[in-house]
Amino acid sequence: MQRSIVLWLSLTLRPTRVLCTARFFEGQSPGLPNPAAMENGTGPCGEECPREVQETTITEGAAKIAFPSANEVFYNPVQEFNRDLTCAVITEFARIQLGAKGIQIKVPGEKDTQKVVVDLSEQEEEKVELKENENLASGDQPRTAAVGEICEEGLHVLEGLAASGLRSIRFALEVPGLRSVVANDTSARAVDLIRRNVQLNDVAHLVQPSQADARMLMYQHQRVSERFDVIDLDPYGSPAPFLDAAVQAVSEGGLLCVTCTDMAVLAGNSGETCYSKYGAMALKSRACHEMALRIVLHSLDLRANCYQRFVVPLLSISADFYVRVFVRVFTGQAKVKASASKQALVFQCVGCGAYHLQRLGKASGVPGSRVKFSAACGPPVTPECEHCGQRHQLGGPVWAEPIHDLDFVGRVLEAVSANPGRFHTSERIRGVLSVITEELPDVPLYYTLDQLSSTIHCNTPSLLQLRSALLHADFRVSLSHACKNAVKTDAPASALWDIMRCWEKECPVKRERLSETSPAFRILSVEPRLQANFTIREDANPSSRQRGLKRFQANPEANWGPRPRARPGGKAADEAMEERRRLLQNKRKEPPEDAAQRAARLKTFPCKRFKEGTCQRGDQCCYSHSPPTPRVSADAVPDCPETSNQSPRGPGDAARPGID
Repeated sequence: MQRSIVLWLSLTLRPTRVLCTARFFEGQSPGLPNPAAMENGTGPCGEECPREVQETTITEGAAKIAFPSANEVFYNPVQEFNRDLTCAVITEFARIQLGAKGIQIKVPGEKDTQKVVVDLSEQEEEKVELKENENLASGDQPRTAAVGEICEEGLHVLEGLAASGLRSIRFALEVPGLRSVVANDTSARAVDLIRRNVQLNDVAHLVQPSQADARMLMYQHQRVSERFDVIDLDPYGSPAPFLDAAVQAVSEGGLLCVTCTDMAVLAGNSGETCYSKYGAMALKSRACHEMALRIVLHSLDLRANCYQRFVVPLLSISADFYVRVFVRVFTGQAKVKASASKQALVFQCVGCGAYHLQRLGKASGVPGSRVKFSAACGPPVTPECEHCGQRHQLGGPVWAEPIHDLDFVGRVLEAVSANPGRFHTSERIRGVLSVITEELPDVPLYYTLDQLSSTIHCNTPSLLQLRSALLHADFRVSLSHACKNAVKTDAPASALWDIMRCWEKECPVKRERLSETSPAFRILSVEPRLQANFTIREDANPSSRQRGLKRFQANPEANWGPRPRARPGGKAADEAMEERRRLLQNKRKEPPEDAAQRAARLKTFPCKRFKEGTCQRGDQCCYSHSPPTPRVSADAVPDCPETSNQSPRGPGDAARPGID
């Protein structure tokens, strides 16, 4: 037994002994590696260290961030627009909040207010000096708050899911009027990274790293004196688990910033999952991006109502692969009663896409007097769509009130336009906010040009032609920042289809190709009661379009989108991951086919009109007129014993490869 143990030890220690002997003869010490060499990413023998210890340093805004090269989830360059916009919004929010306390904020790059110089006599100068001394003595001198300085009466900010701390550090370096910023994350590795980046940017006096569950941290700050003035939540996927704690931990009139990247759920791909997370059914529609914003606002207001609080939206945007909302949270039992009248169900036709909103509650009364709340009456639609005869789908509830505060959006837009060098994405921020200021605030959802034309199978009118027709008919119309081809209008669906019927008369559709049960046939079979005028009007072209602003961003980089979920240990996104992303691009699109391949493919489908005896195309029909081959029953016994072991063939098996 002892002999076997000695043999095992000798075999185990032999590689180490050989390595030390080799280093001894080479003049190297077998001791510990050089720490300086390890920091530079090299090992004791000059080889590269594992990728987990290598770091990448990036600069965004005024911040410099170091994060592991092996884990790219710590930084997504596509989200720079999100972070820039958040800094701009919090800056204007701080200007409003601190302005009420008599504190002015100084933003780098903004021009100071020009003072008017007046020629005063000696006596007048003495009077002015006395008044200034009195103001200084009484404490009425103007107070200012600069970037990077602690403002004792400033904002208390929480970033619940900080990752590398980039957003919190940018707040400290770019947003004036802050008292403190808590950069929290539940990962110990992320918190260590936050500490290093805080020291790297010299903002330890403002940014406080914290390791805790974001929900527990917010639940511990429910007291009025401990609440946060600004809470920023930007999780991977859905923020639903954090919303209940967030609406309790934000101060009275405080700002809540929420990002949702689970757009597949919010856009209607899984209605039951959307209901479990947000308390609403999402519908598949062309207006899915705005519906996603309204579902998130409904969810926030619903959770706030449980604690006698309600939300007031400041700005709601849909960009790239996410939606982002900025809301203020207030407390008031009387105003919470009006929340039911702010929510609505959505009835959407599955044929033509026409939608109708049904409010959940009704508020009646003269402004300034007592308001009476009651249940709303409905539904606003018949069992079948009045335009195409198809059924309706029921979605929601969704937020039915305005999703932006246009005065606040105008302040942010003015500040960004006056200081364009402050942000790298200032051009895009200007474009998006300009479109938002042009949106109709009291018109929920929208139609799209391609939706209206594809429903009746006609050519698509230009955007200016359709907008001009609506304006000639005395309706309001605008674009939407959520969709390039959006048509947001207060015109009823009947007026829209009348305009499309008039357009179809100028670009006729072959009626014989339309099925009698199709939405196009039923819509076009009705004569329009509204005579549309498609003459281009000057006010049909919106201002943002005339100025050529960057309203709708193109793909910012190759394989852009949300990063993969963070994993323990930081799994590297190597060449294999990049190759996988490249292969998954357009995976649902079929390969292109030529005319011969398409004709052969269509010939495999039987002609429905031939079965009904109404097809008059004969051999020129693109579909098959041959009768289907009768299937052999599985219980039938074949007459020929030679084919008894062969399986019966279907109608298309003769052309299938591999079958004799």
